[in-house]
Amino acid sequence: MVDVGAKPVTRREAVARCTIHMQPETLAAITGGTLKKGDTLATARLAGIMAAKRTFDLIPLCHQIPLETVKVDFRSELDGGRLHIESRAVTQARTGVEMEAMVAASVAALTIYDMAKAIDRGMVIEDVRLVMKSGGRSGTYRRHSEPA
Repeated sequence: MVDVGAKPVTRREAVARCTIHMQPETLAAITGGTLKKGDTLATARLAGIMAAKRTFDLIPLCHQIPLETVKVDFRSELDGGRLHIESRAVTQARTGVEMEAMVAASVAALTIYDMAKAIDRGMVIEDVRLVMKSGGRSGTYRRHSEPA
């Protein structure tokens, strides 16, 4: 594990995104709340937040950090059958929060897949990526191809 003890505590923030492609009918069932397993988006949001809090258990050598907030939001494109997931994690710590944001987006997507697989096994989760991070020695990073 990297020794971060000499680093200063700073405010750190990270935003990650991913997309799930599915049949438009599947997305309509998810956004309309008609899946048999229940409220998919609320469940996926909770799963993403819970996963971010356990990132250190999932990623070897990842530091356990105190999270101040984790948010998971969704934006749907019904005509294209795409559900976009965005997660944001914030901490005051000696190390970054990028992994927590990416884990939150990924687990939210996997939860949606699990809850909707009975009606659409062809869903594809793709483009898990860091969009922005701030704080720490390396400063701010923004992916150029992403809207703010």
